[in-house]
Amino acid sequence: MSGLGRRVMMIVALTTAVAVPAVGETVDAGRTISERFKTFDRNTAWQPSGQVPLNFPTFHPQGMVKIGDNFYITSVEITKPTRKYDNPRDGYDRDTGEGKGHLFKVDAAGNLLEDIALGEGSIYHPGGIDYDGQSIYAPVAEYRPNSSTIVYKVDPETMKPAEVFRYKDHLGGIIHDIEKGTLNAVSWGSRRFYAFQLDDKGHVTNADVEPAKLARLNPSHYIDYQDCKYLGGGEMLCGGLTAYQMKKDGPRFSLGGLEIVNLTSSQPVHQVPVQLWTESGLPMTQNPFWVEPTSNGIKAYFMPEDDKSTIYIYEAQ
Repeated sequence: MSGLGRRVMMIVALTTAVAVPAVGETVDAGRTISERFKTFDRNTAWQPSGQVPLNFPTFHPQGMVKIGDNFYITSVEITKPTRKYDNPRDGYDRDTGEGKGHLFKVDAAGNLLEDIALGEGSIYHPGGIDYDGQSIYAPVAEYRPNSSTIVYKVDPETMKPAEVFRYKDHLGGIIHDIEKGTLNAVSWGSRRFYAFQLDDKGHVTNADVEPAKLARLNPSHYIDYQDCKYLGGGEMLCGGLTAYQMKKDGPRFSLGGLEIVNLTSSQPVHQVPVQLWTESGLPMTQNPFWVEPTSNGIKAYFMPEDDKSTIYIYEAQ
């Protein structure tokens, strides 16, 4: 969905100029990932190839892209947790809580370079993000289902956000299908898919269509998507997890995985459980991820932990 691999901007030595890859290069990288990932299965060996400890409080990370040597990470800082209602009120199961939305720019050593605020008022929960070779697209929603979202695009060089549109649902992740000219989003828990049409000026033409008329149901139920990436060819790669009960009244465990989803049919076309955990037991796909092609495989970046986070790097062939 976004800037995978070759779509990354190249930092030109001794200048601050950024070379943006052509759309064709962006799609080529995504298609390479798609082709290789479709050969993976539950027995694929993911080999650790590095770690990047982050040297600042990360709060609750949500989405991540890698552009050149830098990482861009959305996160929600919760200052007042949401409170569940005894009975639904005005269609909501909880109040809005309070918090702040962040977009971090982080260097290859884990140092914080910039931190910008995203959202307004009760809309403070950034979601999964993507990069299309020019802009980072980021949804920011209320921290409750069936609520409201502002979608931003951010210039990764200037770190200036611009509002793209607003929508009356919680959009938990978004990608830019640069071939079809749509912004594709997932709802709270990724139970619904949306396709927002862009005109030639980059304006969304169907943002006023009600969710019940615009949404397509997600037929895959074994994981909830946390973060998604555009692959070209009408596909996106999503990562996430779901907690399962091991037995009646027994302990719960979280299963993480990656899925390629067809953007036209909303059907998963390849699903792979990712059997990787942190030492504390968190699935690697719990929060943000990023993938890029290597010479003969795929490199994945996972960031599962809150507050004191590490980016874990794995490769598979």
